[in-house]
Amino acid sequence: MSRPDDPFDTYLLRVFSILMRERSVSRTATRLNQSQPAISTALKRLREIFGDPLLVKDKQRMVPTERALQLEVSVRVVLGEIDVLLAPGTAFEPATTKQVFRIGTPDYLAPPLMAAVVNYMRGTAPNARLLLQPLGPDYDFEEALAEGELDVVIGNWPQPPEHLRTTLLLEDEIVCLVDRDHPLAGGMKVADYLQGAHIVPLLYSMTQRGVVETSLAAQRMARTASVTVPYFGMAPHLLPGTDLIFTTSRHFAQHYAAMLPLAIVPSPIDFPPMRFYQLWHGRTQHAPGHIWFRSLLSAVVRTAGATRHLRTPAPLVRPSGLAR
Repeated sequence: MSRPDDPFDTYLLRVFSILMRERSVSRTATRLNQSQPAISTALKRLREIFGDPLLVKDKQRMVPTERALQLEVSVRVVLGEIDVLLAPGTAFEPATTKQVFRIGTPDYLAPPLMAAVVNYMRGTAPNARLLLQPLGPDYDFEEALAEGELDVVIGNWPQPPEHLRTTLLLEDEIVCLVDRDHPLAGGMKVADYLQGAHIVPLLYSMTQRGVVETSLAAQRMARTASVTVPYFGMAPHLLPGTDLIFTTSRHFAQHYAAMLPLAIVPSPIDFPPMRFYQLWHGRTQHAPGHIWFRSLLSAVVRTAGATRHLRTPAPLVRPSGLAR
């Protein structure tokens, strides 16, 4: 039933949703490309509608009221339904689309894989935009997928989150990367590995342990994290001239061993294969543009990684099975 006095429009709901995430009028204004007075006016209107302060000041931040916390989930659901209703029903055309595609990923994929994706996108969807969002322990990628801030997340957890849609992108062997003159460059035993000094990246998710740590724990083993780095791409550059060991996927190791004086050593630990997934939220499951983009990622990464000898891709080689 329609209501002639319906006080809502989607703008107010989106302001509320972003305010609840940012807890700041100024950051919300930036996110929505609005002025701070405009956001303050919208917040005043929301307070009038709900008869509640919704967010109150606490030192240098804003804290949601109990009423606001109750409303947040419902508003998120409503906005998701509105986005579905407003989605264009016309066929997706890569050659003309100006859609923005957002990927969240750590840097554990060797650069040639993402270079292959960029190369193909520039040839088939030259007006589309690609945004790469780094992941970290303080970034809630699951909420970002639900809110539409990300379209796809690339991860390599032993068990991806069950509530997200998942497709396997790449499966790779786990190896050890060391200095070319490392005493163990010719091979290592389990005791060598466990007694060695390791470079270990920071966890990029508070809810997920890495494949290596999970496997070691399952086998009741532990290694010494002598150096901890904020991102994967830093680790290979710290190996030359040291006794450090970096455990990673073969395709990642091959990329850096081709540029630095490093050696790839088979792992003495029986690690399972490292599986790289793409994950997405059910809200984009049937969106034509997102279907195309996910197919692109699957086909390009599979094709580029198939040989395990990754180089910068040749211009515009179309992976088989991927339509325009």
